Amino acid sequence: MDLTASPHAATELQRYAEALLATLAAGGIVTAPPPGASDSTDSWFLPAASALAALLHGEDALPDLAKAAQSDESRTALFLCLALAVAGHGDRIHASWLGMAFGTLAADTPVTLGQRALWIAAAKGAYGPAGKIFVLRKLDGVAVADQATPEQWLQALIPDEPATVVPPSLADYPELAEIPDLAIPAQASARLSRLMARCVEITSTRRATERTAQSPATWAHDEPLAVIRALINGEDKEAAGTPLVGHLLDDLRPGADPTLTAIAVNVVTPVIRTVAEEQQRLSSLPPPSTVTLPVLGLRVLLRPEGPDLDSLRAAEQQVKTENIPRQGPPWLAYALLALTAVAIVAGLVVTWPLALAAVLFLALGVHRLWMRRKHTIAATEHANAQVAELREQAQGAVWALHEYARESEQRATTAAEELTELNRLLRRGPRAA
Repeated sequence: MDLTASPHAATELQRYAEALLATLAAGGIVTAPPPGASDSTDSWFLPAASALAALLHGEDALPDLAKAAQSDESRTALFLCLALAVAGHGDRIHASWLGMAFGTLAADTPVTLGQRALWIAAAKGAYGPAGKIFVLRKLDGVAVADQATPEQWLQALIPDEPATVVPPSLADYPELAEIPDLAIPAQASARLSRLMARCVEITSTRRATERTAQSPATWAHDEPLAVIRALINGEDKEAAGTPLVGHLLDDLRPGADPTLTAIAVNVVTPVIRTVAEEQQRLSSLPPPSTVTLPVLGLRVLLRPEGPDLDSLRAAEQQVKTENIPRQGPPWLAYALLALTAVAIVAGLVVTWPLALAAVLFLALGVHRLWMRRKHTIAATEHANAQVAELREQAQGAVWALHEYARESEQRATTAAEELTELNRLLRRGPRAA
């Protein structure tokens, strides 16, 4: 029966449950149930509520605790842990309550709504350092790292990675940055830098959050109150939610609650460290001794001392072959010139007007030869320009590779420093929470 569904509920128990939820949500003063309240449906609730009020007012709560625990020990423990956390007095819980309320975690079993609510409350510091340590140990005890691939963990931490990273040395030759031997170190270096920056952000945000005390009235998460409501309404406290790995991936994403992110980072620290070490290794790979560069649609082999002469000549020959078409003899022009000779002879022998036709045939033949020559010269000049551009780009790419080699030394040094700093953050940051 939903005790909060109707504001005009008849029983004192219903009205008290309404008031208790409203008081907890607003951070007000919790009072004990009225003497006339009847608890015929949930025998654990009224003594648990009485114990909550007694704990908040510094009074003896043992009789009510014993009565509530006798009826339903796990519901009582969960109710008190969450209610005290929302009320801002989570430090008044007994250590055994938290363990009883939380239960066990498993990688292949979804996290219950009650477990997630306790997880959030502990991460927010509701139960002090001991509560955080409790949740950390619970999560560390589950082999959850293998439930997702390293890429999935990394994608959660640093999403929206660029498809290609173009280092400064290859800015004028972005096609070089797509060659795997050159792309992998640059990509790994950029990924390691982003990973370290994200860990710095997480640890610095955590420290800033710890300096800001959160009052009960500004409780930012709905889960604890929702679970308290479900407990009072008699709903299943073991209702399954999201799998454990799903919660951790969500907590790692930018924009998640920083306290939850710090906890999640602690859980996947071995994965982050392994990925970071691999990125550092890839960042330190030496540049290749030879690179095949596509220039003008042709492939030229580049060496440190310059473009490979054989591949360069082959590319130049291909440029000339493609741009200077092979032409047969100018038969039409030859025919027009032959007609010119025939017309001249006919003009001298038969009639002089035929000599005028000879002039026309001569003009057409010469024009055809001139156009052919002009086309050949233009094609040759274009081919020579393409060859010059080919040589210039190939030589420029060699200098870019020299600059890339110098960058690779600095990249390896930076990667080693970033890995050291990242390991320091992973050792000191989230666990210090």
